[in-house]
Parts: sequence; structure tokens; C-alpha cells
Amino acid sequence: MSKAPFRFGCVLLAAGASTRMGRPKQLLPAGGRPLVAHAAEAVLASPAWPVVVVLGAQAEKIRPALVRLPVLIAENPEWAEGLGSSIRAGMAALKNFWRTLDAVLVALADQPALSAEAVARLVAAHHATGRSLVAARYAGRLGAPALFVREHFPALQQLRGDQGARALLDADPDRVAAVDLPEFAFDVDTPADYEKLRLNNAALSPRAASSAKPASDARTVK
Repeated sequence: MSKAPFRFGCVLLAAGASTRMGRPKQLLPAGGRPLVAHAAEAVLASPAWPVVVVLGAQAEKIRPALVRLPVLIAENPEWAEGLGSSIRAGMAALKNFWRTLDAVLVALADQPALSAEAVARLVAAHHATGRSLVAARYAGRLGAPALFVREHFPALQQLRGDQGARALLDADPDRVAAVDLPEFAFDVDTPADYEKLRLNNAALSPRAASSAKPASDARTVK
């Protein structure tokens, strides 16, 4: 009898206020499309389904960038609390799918290195080690993107503060399968960061847009 496929959804975090950037970084052009769309397309090019994009600050401006992508949009009215609240919002949006999911991927929309290939490496590490937590390792620490199997869903729903899911990863590092992805040390927080990205579009995966799932209207989850 063939083994059941490994099914995982994604919570893509894009709710921040971009205070250091001075304008919504989610909408900055990156590889010919807004940064948030690049991130969503990268995940859609992987087997992740469904994909929930969590918006917060200036959601009304950012939502149109996702309208043609087959994603669910969750609005987090408590975005100012930090990443923990956005993960809770994303997990709530996935609640109807929990029974069909083996795991959830938590990813950040401001990491231009996000790609289907990186996601595949995380999933492969889970299969190879059997560990219930798999995370990217860069700059001497564990962080997003990270994969959490179903047993951790309740804990993800209880997160508080701005540390996000790193609290779960740091609580018991021996339970985490670490995947070295040094390119994820770069994220887009400041105008200087964006200038580096603009001058080095090689940080973006050119395959994400071409291999994403067929487009359809984004749906907002209340």
C-alpha cells in the first residue's frame, strides 16, 4: 500500500507596519512584482496548500497585490502585538484544514530568499530525521521558514509577543532538525536593505512565478 502524501499548509506573515522602511515593504517591487506577491508565489510553487497570508498594518493597500493569487487572506487586527498574534491569526484561518494537514510552514514575506527549493529542503529534513520541528539555520540561530508538525498546532495558537515561533524552536533545540540556509539571514527591513535587493535580484527565485499554482481570486478569512 502506498504511503499517504505529506500534506502541509503555510502561514505567510506580512502584517508588520514597516516602520524602519517608512513605507509598506510588502509592496516594494522585487523581481517585477511586489515583495509580498513574490513570497506568496514562492510558497505556491511548493506543495504547500492552503497558503494563508496574514495582513495587518495597511492591509487595504496590500491586499490588491494578492488578488490574483490562490491564497487565503487573514487580517490580524492585533498586528501591533507582534509576530505571535499574526501566527495565531494564520492558524485560526487554517483551523478548518487541520484534520487534513500533517504540518504547517511558517514563513516571512520579507525574506527574498524564500523559494520552493528551500521549502523542499525543510520537508526533506523532516522525512530524513522524523523530527517534529524543522527550521532554517542562519546567522548562528534557528528561524523562519520553519516546519511544525500537527502536534505543535495548539502551541502555535498560544504564541504571544514578537518572538513568534522562535520560542518553540529555542525551547528544545535537540528536537529541531536544522537546515543550513544562510541566504535567509538577509531580510528587507530598511531602505539600505531594499537597495541591496534591488541591486541583486539574484536573491529572488526566477522559477517561483512560472511554477506557481494557477491564479484565482484571493479570499479573505474573517
